[in-house]
Amino acid sequence: MFDFERALGLVRDQTVVCVGDLMLDDFVYGEVGRISPEAPAPVLAVAKSELVVGGAGNVARNIAALGTRCVFIGVVGDDEAGRTLAAKLRSEPLIETHLIVDPSRPTTRKVRFVSEHHSTHLLRADWELSARLDEKTEHAVLEQALAALPRADSIVLSDYAKGLLTPRLVRTLIDAANRLGKPVIVDPKGKDFSIYAGATLITPNRQELADVTRHALAGEADIEAAAAELNRSLGTQAVLVTRSEAGMSLIPAKGEPVHLAAYTVKVRDVSGAGDTVAAVLAAMLAADVGFEVAMRAANAAAAVVVGKRGTATVSAAELRARILPAASLAPEEKIIFDWAVLDERLAEWRRQALRIGFTNGCFDILHPGHIKLLTRSRAACDRLIVGLNDDASVKRLKGEGRPMQDVHARAEVLAALEAVDLVVVFAQDTPLELIRRVRPKVLLKGGDYRRDQVVGREIVERDGGEVLLIDLVPGFSTTDIVRKSRVPQTS
Repeated sequence: MFDFERALGLVRDQTVVCVGDLMLDDFVYGEVGRISPEAPAPVLAVAKSELVVGGAGNVARNIAALGTRCVFIGVVGDDEAGRTLAAKLRSEPLIETHLIVDPSRPTTRKVRFVSEHHSTHLLRADWELSARLDEKTEHAVLEQALAALPRADSIVLSDYAKGLLTPRLVRTLIDAANRLGKPVIVDPKGKDFSIYAGATLITPNRQELADVTRHALAGEADIEAAAAELNRSLGTQAVLVTRSEAGMSLIPAKGEPVHLAAYTVKVRDVSGAGDTVAAVLAAMLAADVGFEVAMRAANAAAAVVVGKRGTATVSAAELRARILPAASLAPEEKIIFDWAVLDERLAEWRRQALRIGFTNGCFDILHPGHIKLLTRSRAACDRLIVGLNDDASVKRLKGEGRPMQDVHARAEVLAALEAVDLVVVFAQDTPLELIRRVRPKVLLKGGDYRRDQVVGREIVERDGGEVLLIDLVPGFSTTDIVRKSRVPQTS
């Protein structure tokens, strides 16, 4: 466990170079309520759509979400999809983007039509060209990647078989990285992995491993044998096999195999889960924490993103909350760092016509006053959301030496309470932005506030909601408890 804590701190100081096939993921969400009279096909009543950076770009986004710097090199066409991707990547502060524009190639775009209520993919439409790069574009990609390598702590090659990772490009980058002593992580494609020879770690899924080695993989022993054969033929240091709901298997060239079961989670969408695995492995190996720690982190990260909708990322906070011990599974499921997950919970509660309540605070040291506030708040609604200040905002509000407990400890204590249905972490000094997102029907605060002082009052009342003030328990204050604890005791 110490290794993982240390690894999370170390990845923030690393830089990963990511090269691969970039694509635009377009998710169209709606509900199917009838069959078309023109053909036996379901009609999707579109509610909303979402454009997301996909493919190797999603690997870069996941690297950045961990707090790791990423240098991303890719190719787009001279089209609207390419311009959208460029703009989205430029908005990521930890991603340094180098996109080569090739007018002869359309930007790869995938449109997925999804039944929102059942999280079911109904249809996917693709716009793509899988031809190899022309010599000029290949040279431009190589030039950018080789220039970035000296700054890298690891390199990840994300191959979606769209033509960017040519044999010459892959061979040149792996050889250059090996000369510099940089680990190379490859998310492979195709049935001939020989072009990836010399990579540090390769991450085929179970079917890809079976196809490339021509082995039937009935169990873990078969996976070990096939992966060991791949290590020998490619000169790789390890093979990590992703096995969907069955977990992952790590087969190092030296040392014992490790098999991990997948986390038990409610799967919403598996789009991009392989990108997350590659990104976490690249960040962890950049920090030189070892294959097994990297694998355990990647396994936990995959569990987080498949619980989200669409092509998603995992933050360091979410990763820590998943892999480190929580009070129990139920409290763990209540803690939300990613507001996109909050949106899904809110949508479900609203479908059930539940009355949603909201309160917020630092909750640094939980005391009877907090308990009374939370239990009385829960009595006024069907579901209670607690907005929790992150560590930086607590420090800004309360001063040096606060918080006494970090956000993970404070969140776990709150989530363990029966009165609390969700704990949502926010980084702003006030919960105004979060209240806009939640749109609660009842906003609750302690009786030490006047109604006109309650942040978000106007929003809630404009939506037809109400503001309730809860009487405080006299004699209890976190600030007083902290002050008393720091007063030297005399005998």
